[in-house]
Amino acid sequence: MITDSQIRDALKAVKYPGYSRDIVSFGLVKQVAVNDGAVSVQMQLTSTNAAAAAQIKAESALVLQALPGVKQVSVKVQQPAAAPGAAGPNPFANQNHVPGIRRIIAVASGKGGVGKSTVSANLACALTHLGARVGLLDCDIYGPSIPLMMGTSERPTISERELMVPPVSHGVRLMSIGFIIDADQPVIWRGPMIVKTIQQFLTAVEWGELDYLLVDLPPGTGDAQLTLCQTVPLDGGVIVTTPQEASLGVVRKGIAMFRKVNVPILGLVENMSYFTTSTGERVEIFGHGGGRAEAGRQKAPFLGEVPIFTEIRAAGDVGMPIVVSAPGSAPGRIFTQIAEALRGQLG
Repeated sequence: MITDSQIRDALKAVKYPGYSRDIVSFGLVKQVAVNDGAVSVQMQLTSTNAAAAAQIKAESALVLQALPGVKQVSVKVQQPAAAPGAAGPNPFANQNHVPGIRRIIAVASGKGGVGKSTVSANLACALTHLGARVGLLDCDIYGPSIPLMMGTSERPTISERELMVPPVSHGVRLMSIGFIIDADQPVIWRGPMIVKTIQQFLTAVEWGELDYLLVDLPPGTGDAQLTLCQTVPLDGGVIVTTPQEASLGVVRKGIAMFRKVNVPILGLVENMSYFTTSTGERVEIFGHGGGRAEAGRQKAPFLGEVPIFTEIRAAGDVGMPIVVSAPGSAPGRIFTQIAEALRGQLG
């Protein structure tokens, strides 16, 4: 007998029109019922795009009819009433596809101090060196570090359309609160201000045509993370961790948060994996292998491990990520390999 889970798995083959994600991960499938080979599925769209609804309905019926044991298929797609002049492909009413951006990827950790911003900056530069058009959004409002690591403090200009034009460094388009406030000025804001700022960074910036927009998230599972997930449709999240259990325990919460809001986990990166002394001795300061093991437990891809290299820290401190300053070095090659693995996950 066919089960609900088999039906949902089959519906994962149906992509939302214009997006790389499927209708199940978007949370559009609301009810599934099976009765003696008769399958009934109810979906709820908040878009008023009739063409998108029709395509979803037709493709869903086809994949369900192909399942063994299915005798009859009923697919109902509900949509809100269209307001005058309203149209759009957005699967969520409160989400907006950012024009010109093909993929939006969150880089998260759950825990602070694991090198997430270092990984974000080097991944952005590595993807650029691989030929992609890349943007990097710093969503750490309280402690922005991307301006330092990318070597620019240039303020954004305003376009004719009254949108912020992001500064460019090392071929990557950047946005951060650090470009707007003075370097030593603290941000003392409550949640609503954080939410509004992140929304503006996503929708009021002239990002242009990008293959990837990487979003460097702050630690935790609070306002910044939820705002991002509710404002734009994410293609996935990259999780950065260190090997020890203190980091992995918090990482699990971050992974659970992404899954609750239907964001795929693209993979885990283990940072600070080990240190090699000048005599060649390998020292596992924080333990080793925890990230790979956790990826296995979570059934998520393991993108790679980054050992402790003094060059990585030094390069970030002077605004020249190691992928830019020494792409052929051991740490430079590691970040490039992780970028290639990430690109492979995205297809």
